[in-house]
Amino acid sequence: MAEPADRDALYAAMDDLREQLEAAKPDAVIILAAEHFANFFMNNMPAFAMGMGETYSGPIEDPDWLKIPRREVRGAPDLGKRLIAEMLQTVDVAYAEEWQFDHGIIVPLHLLDPENTMTVIPANINCQGPPLTPLHRAWAFGEAIRRAADAVPERIALIATGGISHWPATPDSGKINEAWDRDFLDRWLANDKDRMLAYTDEETYRDAGQGGFEIRTFITAAAAARGKGTLQFFRPIPIFAVSCTVATMEVV
Repeated sequence: MAEPADRDALYAAMDDLREQLEAAKPDAVIILAAEHFANFFMNNMPAFAMGMGETYSGPIEDPDWLKIPRREVRGAPDLGKRLIAEMLQTVDVAYAEEWQFDHGIIVPLHLLDPENTMTVIPANINCQGPPLTPLHRAWAFGEAIRRAADAVPERIALIATGGISHWPATPDSGKINEAWDRDFLDRWLANDKDRMLAYTDEETYRDAGQGGFEIRTFITAAAAARGKGTLQFFRPIPIFAVSCTVATMEVV
């Protein structure tokens, strides 16, 4: 269990983000996460994937362990198809009508949509199985999301989830490189494309663990938004195995 002060501060920041999301009144929410072998494995690992199903379910993990009850989430198959069709003009996107949500999607949904009223389009990036999606392609994915969102009449929100430095499912689980996290966030908040894309996978693995590969979701969000970021919460919480971060980015 996290210390109450850490947990309560994080949940308060997520409540603030939920209020901002509700005020924006999106017609659909794209939730971008890292693939954790919940839907794809090394026999078929797309660089990018998006959902166009009628409904989705999760968590795939034990609800008693995750402390999140299973839910069925409403999808947007027609909108998903239209977005994917536009994105395919510049990036190769796999698509699926069936999708199981793991912690990478269901945890933020649990906090940002507690009443399960949102329409959701899941998306993911290969941050797990080498060869990993290159960082510049994650940027291109974000540009494609933005172009597709601008091309449809619906209001689209984008939520990117994932860790900064962390070492999940290893003896180092709980280890956090706070200095590395802060440096990356400085680059992200400035939407400094060149500095975000300057990392090598070897450097990231050395300094931020295999979980650090999930910076790809941050990079995609930056490319889609185009503006500067605002950090609303940042705190290393070892029991959660990561520096928990809540931030928004200006859409320009």
